[in-house]
Amino acid sequence: MSELKTHTGGCHCGAVRWEVDLPDAFEVEDCNCSMCAMSGNIHIIVPSSRFRLTEGNDNLAEYTFNTGVAKHLFCKTCGVKSFYIPRSNPDGVAVTWRCIDDWQDLNVTVNKFDGQNWEKHAHTLAHKSKA
Repeated sequence: MSELKTHTGGCHCGAVRWEVDLPDAFEVEDCNCSMCAMSGNIHIIVPSSRFRLTEGNDNLAEYTFNTGVAKHLFCKTCGVKSFYIPRSNPDGVAVTWRCIDDWQDLNVTVNKFDGQNWEKHAHTLAHKSKA
């Protein structure tokens, strides 16, 4: 893996802010599960050690459903989910690609992920939260 660079990001109103360490080029997941499809979420899964919440922990609301493993975290002020704990990688963090401040300048490959058939495909994401 190439050297990691720290990027900043957060929600729309700025109440929630974080840092994430990313390589120069990486993959993002365009998932079609019920949650990602409805919100248009395209995300990158990283080990939790590469993510730091710097502001707004007290401004986060949590939503869970089905198994309750995924922790969908939303800004209480603007409603944006800039990151969450994914069911596929509960030991990692899924950062919303377009919530990274410089997202348009990043070298990404967009991968389609069939989240509608999650049980059949989840194993293909398991490695993404490992350091």
